[in-house]
Amino acid sequence: MNPSKKPVAAVLQETSRIVRDSSGPVTVAKLTEELGHSSLSAVLAVPALAVVSPLSGVPLFSSACGIMICLVSGQMLLGRTHLWLPQWLGRREIKGKTVRRMTAGLQRTARWLDRHSGKRLPALVRQPFLTVIRLVCLICGALMPLLEIVPFSSSILGAAVSLLAVAMLTRDGLIALLTLSGLGAAATALAAGLI
Repeated sequence: MNPSKKPVAAVLQETSRIVRDSSGPVTVAKLTEELGHSSLSAVLAVPALAVVSPLSGVPLFSSACGIMICLVSGQMLLGRTHLWLPQWLGRREIKGKTVRRMTAGLQRTARWLDRHSGKRLPALVRQPFLTVIRLVCLICGALMPLLEIVPFSSSILGAAVSLLAVAMLTRDGLIALLTLSGLGAAATALAAGLI
């Protein structure tokens, strides 16, 4: 995968290739291992983008993606370069047809993200700010199973994680800043509404 020019489209294309090259259903472990050769940000983008797709309507799908986002972002926080997955998750199989449908449906979004991203404010995607971005991704992933019954809430969190993953892939600090600002404003409005 060459993430330098069209990183989001490249992640989707690589995901499709891995599934296409497999003789049957592909395991989560195989998919994440092959994607992880480029970066953990690419691995993080896949479940986040999946939650934004129509697949988010499948019961417990958002919860599974949230758990995956937690695992990846948590290990990014720890500075790991290779992803560890629990066996029960790594052995889960994904149907090739499902993945192909997801990646095809997200191509337009990927092209839009690639057109509107670039190396802007790169200092905001380096330490210590990188730790904040990864922590926010972890929190969003942890909230997804809890918000399963609230319509579209997981898709909103998935969109935020997707944008932060894109920011890390492209070294675009502006995307990170805008996403974090939007999440902060939403959290403040929610807190004010509860009070």
